[in-house]
Amino acid sequence: MRLQRYLERLFDTIHSRQEILVEHFHIEEVLPDRLADVEGRLPFSDGSLLEFSETVIMRGLVLVKTDYAYHYQRADGRLVFRYDNAPHHRELPGFPEHKHEEGRIVSAGAPDLNHVFREIDSFLYRPG
Repeated sequence: MRLQRYLERLFDTIHSRQEILVEHFHIEEVLPDRLADVEGRLPFSDGSLLEFSETVIMRGLVLVKTDYAYHYQRADGRLVFRYDNAPHHRELPGFPEHKHEEGRIVSAGAPDLNHVFREIDSFLYRPG
């Protein structure tokens, strides 16, 4: 996927969500069509919050996330989950990619923002 198309899809995905107040969303193309930094702070209507950052680069025709973090927390600040690739859990398969959830850390690849939103939806819209 070309970088510009990916960035447009991120913008459209975020702005299509009615329950989100876009407090901060910034895209900086460091090298046009080659490298971009993206960050966002997205409060939800229930007071929960998603903060995220990505650095993406084109390697040939392949888009690669070289650095990322998606941090979702409840309104009271308690962590729900966090995906990141900070190099501090060498014991996990898939190092450095991992996920923090409910007091544990598990191996997990880099999610797409749509995947993150679907996971948030499972918390926001739980039956009963």
